[in-house]
Amino acid sequence: MVRKGERPLIMPVSRVTAEKEKALLERMNQLGLAEKDFEETFVRSSGPGGQKVNKTATCVFIRHIPTGLSVKCQRERSQSINRFLARRLLLDKIERMQKGILSKERERIEKIRRQKRKRSKRAKEKMLAEKHRQSEKKQLRSSIEREESNE
Repeated sequence: MVRKGERPLIMPVSRVTAEKEKALLERMNQLGLAEKDFEETFVRSSGPGGQKVNKTATCVFIRHIPTGLSVKCQRERSQSINRFLARRLLLDKIERMQKGILSKERERIEKIRRQKRKRSKRAKEKMLAEKHRQSEKKQLRSSIEREESNE
């Protein structure tokens, strides 16, 4: 029960606030994107959520037509919230691509892939030869034991 002058404790779960929608539209304008640039489809979700998600199309799939970037969001049980979240994720991706962060991310992933890749036979031989030289150097540093004479 809400008394006069008090705010309700529970806010509506299925709606996105007007401030958040307005901020999303402003961000779209800053990035130079229009509503017509997006292709949006609604798909049935999978995973937890029970019968509700199996019967309704709450999963949102958005594609930015000019760039070809796409996002699929089924985080919440509400289609309106998933729609908002998918748009926000897609705007993040587009912003990263425009600023060149996406290419840096690809370079980082490629670097990790190269590091994990199996070494060629020649590279392996070269590395082992270097390790052998290093171990010989270390053996020369070891202390020399003196033999005690009992004369």
